[in-house]
Amino acid sequence: MDIDRLGRRAALGLLAGALPAPRAWTYIAPGAWAADPLRLGLLQTLSPAPFYIAQERGYFRDAGVELTFTFFQAAQPIAAAAVAGGIDVGVTALTGGFFNLAATGTLKVIGGALHEERGYGGSAILVSDAAFERGLTSPEQLAGHSFAITQYGSSFHYMLGRIAEAKGFDFKSVMLRPVQQVANMIAAVQSGQVDATIAIASMAKPLAAMGLAHIIGWVGDIVPYQITALFATNRIIVRQADLLHRFAGAYQKGVNDYRDAFLRLDRQGRPIIGARTDAVIPLITKYVFTGDRDARAKTLEGVGYYDVGGALDVADVEAQCNWFAAQNLVKRGIDPASLIDTRFLPTR
Repeated sequence: MDIDRLGRRAALGLLAGALPAPRAWTYIAPGAWAADPLRLGLLQTLSPAPFYIAQERGYFRDAGVELTFTFFQAAQPIAAAAVAGGIDVGVTALTGGFFNLAATGTLKVIGGALHEERGYGGSAILVSDAAFERGLTSPEQLAGHSFAITQYGSSFHYMLGRIAEAKGFDFKSVMLRPVQQVANMIAAVQSGQVDATIAIASMAKPLAAMGLAHIIGWVGDIVPYQITALFATNRIIVRQADLLHRFAGAYQKGVNDYRDAFLRLDRQGRPIIGARTDAVIPLITKYVFTGDRDARAKTLEGVGYYDVGGALDVADVEAQCNWFAAQNLVKRGIDPASLIDTRFLPTR
């Protein structure tokens, strides 16, 4: 495969997809003093919940940051929009496309976000009812089955590859079915068009409860990893490092509130759901599950793990880059450490 040609074509395609301006939300308190503008690219999902909390509680405003949310429909266009100048910082899954763009020197990973962690139901391995009845009841049995992903080089592609390594089956024997969107992945499993996929808990659990699909394992229990991360453009890092430090500090406050609301456990290891939890749910459902009468339940079902202070799992980010390179989806010879800047947030 011609990696240079593939990288150029991928980057051009991503940039084209990123240029139309997505919907942007800005919060500025009445009478607030002028703050430094900063544009954050993200998916309008539950995953970046600490940012919603920090925004609604005024942490960015108090840090002198006028933060604008720019929402996207997929992960890779977020990085492309940053390269094109449409956003300044982003939080997204680290894909082959991201690493190829970062290798040009325009982007750096600066902090952690959602982390697949043992004991926390983040991403489920979901199988169709028909495949389950035929005996696909554990991750070790995925060999030889069809598996839906968004596209080659996606986080779903990576997760499946790492699961294959951990469970000892031949990754190449799995029939990958790129279907472009997460909704299509879920629909393909629900209809039985593919045998399996990976889905976040808030999507997987309702299907399993209705008997329309089956959860046979959790990614975090098999391969804990940094599923999403915070990145910044090099121009912001070089020209406005102070702004980025203030933004990072406000983000940490949002992470701390998120952990306090959702990640505290009792002596039996069960989540503590109480007044602190109920206080932040409306801040989150302003952006996701808006108007849904089951918003509270869906939020609780979909809660994922964030490390203290938004810490970054540096070793895993480097492992991801190397894995994509081994699959010929990222140009070989890239030093993963050169794509990371640890000055703004702690490391794991």
